[in-house]
Amino acid sequence: MEQIIKSLLENDLYKFSMGQAIYHQYSDYKTTWSFKCRNEDVRFSKEVVEEIRRQVKLYCGLRFTEDELNYLNDIRWIKGSYVDFLRIWQPRYDDFLIELGDDGRLIMETSGTWLSTSMYEVPALAIVNEVYFRMNYDYDELYKEFIRKADEKCAKVASGEYELNSYSEFGLRRRLSGEAQEYIVTKLKEAKNPLSRYVGTSNVYLAKKYDLTPVGTMAHEWIMCVGQGDHKHNPAYSNYYALDAWVKEYSVLNGTALTDTITTECFLRDFRLTFATLFSGVRHDSSDPIEWGEKMLEHYKKLGIDPINKTFLFSDSLNFEKATMICRHFKDKCKVAFGIGTYLSNDTSVAPLNIVMKVTKCNGQDVAKISDVDGKSMCKNQEYVDYLQRSIEWRMKNEVAKDV
Repeated sequence: MEQIIKSLLENDLYKFSMGQAIYHQYSDYKTTWSFKCRNEDVRFSKEVVEEIRRQVKLYCGLRFTEDELNYLNDIRWIKGSYVDFLRIWQPRYDDFLIELGDDGRLIMETSGTWLSTSMYEVPALAIVNEVYFRMNYDYDELYKEFIRKADEKCAKVASGEYELNSYSEFGLRRRLSGEAQEYIVTKLKEAKNPLSRYVGTSNVYLAKKYDLTPVGTMAHEWIMCVGQGDHKHNPAYSNYYALDAWVKEYSVLNGTALTDTITTECFLRDFRLTFATLFSGVRHDSSDPIEWGEKMLEHYKKLGIDPINKTFLFSDSLNFEKATMICRHFKDKCKVAFGIGTYLSNDTSVAPLNIVMKVTKCNGQDVAKISDVDGKSMCKNQEYVDYLQRSIEWRMKNEVAKDV
């Protein structure tokens, strides 16, 4: 099989957003990441696991080119000090553990500095996904089906059937293949309609190649590690520590706040006037999008902020139909944007892999995410999850909420 990840730019933009802040503020943090496939019926063979290992080794042989570094340096909020760090940075294969479990499950973990292990997540998932589909199915037939569906979607966008306002492609981690993602990225660029403005892609490599805007700010790992990695912190205040550190790094630039790491209700306790003013918007990644959006509208209005000037970015398991429904509901209430992933990069007759790679330890201690819905959390220590839940519940019941 040809090399899957061919450039260190082939990563989601938020890995560079977080990476710069990690480099400047948390370069000594250590993390462990764990892989999970949520498809109950999926098993991996010895041959597939061997190919995954080989592809990860090839990825670890990559280095940033000067042309790539110059591209990153031209992004407004990326600083020269971080670019200089990337000039000498390289992935380490010794940071990876890749094994086949007795039950046919893939065991994959990475351990090391947060600076490095954060960068491994997305390329590792892209490798697993492409190897699995190429080695377990008639890939050529899947790709033909993918092309047909992609063309149909793009034709409907161009005709005005959908109303997506501003939308981006977020499908790198679960794409059918590199060529599949590249195809849909180029087709979406051609599908022009004033109702649906294609902004760009989270894949920095493809954004550079096709002169698109790279899109992305922060992920759950930022709130989890910043808020829970310092063992002196009360984890119920994770959002405060994470937002404060983000503002320290970026001020008013590059600011879309993720709300659901330890529940949106707890997030709103810390998303007070200063943060709500400085951040350009918020991102939805779990729970009912309409209920969430209405809650955010109410919160902004309560703070005296007109939400029409704020961006609500929706990114939870979207397709064009669902995005259109959301867009029409919030039209003229706020700026609506969408990050759409698997629906664009891996839509065939075969169910896509629901695979994740989550940070499970930071500085030797468990970390956890308590989402707005069940099934998105991942922690190896239930006692820690219970402790985090109790901390949140105590805060919500006993702390007097403030607006400023």
